[in-house]
Amino acid sequence: MPEGDGGERTLAAKLNHLFQTVHPRAGGEYSFEEVAEAIRSQGGPTISATYVWQLRKGIRDNPTKRHLEALAGFFGVPPAYFFDDEATEQIDAELELLSALRDAPVRQLALRASGLSAKSLETITGMIERVRELEGLPHGDDSSPEDRTS
Repeated sequence: MPEGDGGERTLAAKLNHLFQTVHPRAGGEYSFEEVAEAIRSQGGPTISATYVWQLRKGIRDNPTKRHLEALAGFFGVPPAYFFDDEATEQIDAELELLSALRDAPVRQLALRASGLSAKSLETITGMIERVRELEGLPHGDDSSPEDRTS
């Protein structure tokens, strides 16, 4: 993700991440027109599709607080997403989980694992981590399987 001088993510990077992660039920990304129209129709501030595009591309980077609140509301995240990097990290982790659960096989796996004992979940977690390793995928996190089940 693009970052600012202090290591924090830019507004454009955060907004881009929301576009890439939060989708309509039909599938692909929301269009700039859909975002602008939804904000206007919900009584939000006047905002154009071009302005949303400029914010996403980093061409404009100083929106009003009302615009950021409206964008946060549209994407279903708290306004702190744009102001607090710690909140951004936490919300991004939640969005990643929701995105993974949109994948039917992942959702089925999670539903089937519900109700299993901690020991069984630990075993399954270890198996999944091993398969991810075999497929060259990164680990889900840095904690051990025991840490994840407690």
